[in-house]
Amino acid sequence: MTLFKPASLYFLIVFGAGFILGAIRMFLIVPRLGIRRAELLEMPFMLAVIYFASGKINKWFPMRPAGRLGYGLLALAFALAAELAVAVFVQGRSIGGAFLDRDPVSGLAFLGSLIIFAILPWLRKAS
Repeated sequence: MTLFKPASLYFLIVFGAGFILGAIRMFLIVPRLGIRRAELLEMPFMLAVIYFASGKINKWFPMRPAGRLGYGLLALAFALAAELAVAVFVQGRSIGGAFLDRDPVSGLAFLGSLIIFAILPWLRKAS
């Protein structure tokens, strides 16, 4: 239960920002630049949100490094579940397609951002 609150809040902050930026990406940027460029343009904004959110959560919920890694990994599990749910129930994609049918370049960047999302609370100090 100790990790649930920080993990949930961290996930909700980042997912909320991703939801807003994703809508902007899909409706305004993808038609002009294509999926790859749009996703790559969105990535620095998401990484900034992840950076600042991890610092705030570490400030609001002080814990040892192992606890910070734990809530980052739990938040990653929430993010993967949400990504899967949106892909299957909203976009009508298959479970495998939710993660495998991605652009090779922006998909790899997405995977990297998920790793950063999971470990940045462990690496960051409170801010």
